Amino acid sequence: MRGWAQLVFIYIDRWVLEFALYIQALLSLPFHESDLVWVLWALQLSNTAQFMMKVTFKKHIKMSLLDITKIFSMLQPREDEEGEEERQELNLAVSQDNDRRLDDLLHQERFRRFINSRSGWGVPGTPLRLAASKGHTRCVEVLLAHGAEVDSLDVKAQTPLFVAVNNGHLDCVRALLAAGANPSGSVHNNCTPVLTAARDGDVDILQELLAHGAEANVKARVPEWAANSVACSGPLYLSAVYGHLECFKALLLYGADPNYNCNDEKMVSRIKNPKTLLEICLRHGCGAEFVQLLIDFGANVYLPGVALDKISANSEVLDLLVHERAVPKSLMSQCRLAIRKFLKPPNQPCAADQLEIPPPLRNYLKHQL
Repeated sequence: MRGWAQLVFIYIDRWVLEFALYIQALLSLPFHESDLVWVLWALQLSNTAQFMMKVTFKKHIKMSLLDITKIFSMLQPREDEEGEEERQELNLAVSQDNDRRLDDLLHQERFRRFINSRSGWGVPGTPLRLAASKGHTRCVEVLLAHGAEVDSLDVKAQTPLFVAVNNGHLDCVRALLAAGANPSGSVHNNCTPVLTAARDGDVDILQELLAHGAEANVKARVPEWAANSVACSGPLYLSAVYGHLECFKALLLYGADPNYNCNDEKMVSRIKNPKTLLEICLRHGCGAEFVQLLIDFGANVYLPGVALDKISANSEVLDLLVHERAVPKSLMSQCRLAIRKFLKPPNQPCAADQLEIPPPLRNYLKHQL
């Protein structure tokens, strides 16, 4: 392994690294001085978080299978590492959903001191992450009661909440949020629990996240130079593209911007030809229900990209847009938009319930028929 000058991992997927190095060794490809190998995976919607690897070599070397074996030994948890037995016991209890056994173990100091330790192959994680991934809610609650770190990160910068959302475990999501988990996930991961729930169409999980303060609009998590339409495609875009109408409506009710799904004007201005929600709905053949919701929540039908003569939407959608451009909004509709801007707390559907108005008007404010 002599000759490696630098090996830096950022949110790295170990299996990808191992495979790449193994292929490199099999092909016996030489590395030359000043060679730079960049691997960048920034697809924010996949189950694998983004990672970056940079390897700098100072002299000509050729890797062998022996070198690969050494690398594997570095990645593999050490058998003689302190607390390995305790970690295995904790993980076994979690895997078997044996919350009583887990509780008994954590009442012992020798086990409790490893409650936040990461272990395992592939994506080493804490017992809490393991419980969240398997949907073992009772184990999640036991671990939290014994002081497990609720927002601990794995090597992909994913929190236990993110893992629970990704696997569709609603009860685990509720338990983690009740314990104070950040509903927006980690700032070090460009994908968020809300994006995942919107993509998967899990409206119950999405509403839990939003009710606990998750942001319905896009927040910048990339450098200015990296801003693009993909990095700024928020949960509203995803729910529209995947056809999840209930998620689409829930996001709008919790304050998602109906134009760009982003309230950061500077962020939008840095993107060349940003895509509006209306344009996305038209391009992907979304039903009239999606377009009607955008109109009801105040979308600007005159923004660039919404050219009626260049789209191939169905006739019902075209009629909606033509009517919206030709006829001013009704007074009731304008009043609803104005009142919703002043509701406290903002972007919370429950805010309308505090108004002393007749139920039909309250339901109208909440876009309920």
